[in-house]
Amino acid sequence: MLTITPSVLHPPRSFSYRCPHIKIQDSWTGYNLDVFMLPNHYCEDLECVFIPHGIIVDRIERLASDIMKDIGDNSITVLCVLKGGYRFCTDLVEHIKNLSRNSERFISMRVDFIRLRSYCNDKSTEDLQIIGGEDLSKLSGKNVLVVEDVIGTGRTIKALLDQLEIYKPKMVKVASLLVKRSEDNNKYRPDYTGFEIPNRFVVGYALDYNEHFRDLQHICIINEKGKEKYKV
Repeated sequence: MLTITPSVLHPPRSFSYRCPHIKIQDSWTGYNLDVFMLPNHYCEDLECVFIPHGIIVDRIERLASDIMKDIGDNSITVLCVLKGGYRFCTDLVEHIKNLSRNSERFISMRVDFIRLRSYCNDKSTEDLQIIGGEDLSKLSGKNVLVVEDVIGTGRTIKALLDQLEIYKPKMVKVASLLVKRSEDNNKYRPDYTGFEIPNRFVVGYALDYNEHFRDLQHICIINEKGKEKYKV
């Protein structure tokens, strides 16, 4: 089931979450596909709806509020990790803008994009490609909010943060919609987490499997038939 994990005051950065988040237990089997509107061409390729769209949107609104409290009245550069992060980033930035308009605190934002490649089919690989890294020098001395779709092993985000450090930004914070629990996870935790989930391969809400399923509104579990159908 969905449970709230309380925040811990001054936790070790590499082992604990800084802010409250929603923890989805390993026993959670998701929602039946029949109770949601889904594209017909995907229905045979999915196991369940894991996180409905409405819950995603509400959770992002709370993340936007947390970010406003932490870094309001500052100019920030939002670095969106493509392609999977574009829906999360779009909704997060829009919520921050709406909160900023109705608050005494104001965040001035600009959005840049970077693309990382580290997956082959449903497996994370050691080969990380950073596309757009030649523009990272523009982040020197800036407040940066990295917006990521999902953190699995943590190797990808740590490699990106190491690359950013070369250019000496003033501040770097990370917001990730999802964090996976797995034996391969090196315990990296972002500053802002939407959901902690079991080590399942999820698609939808811009998360893909070989460029398929990005158009799903909900976050879903792909089944073995879907993996085989769209395997490269």
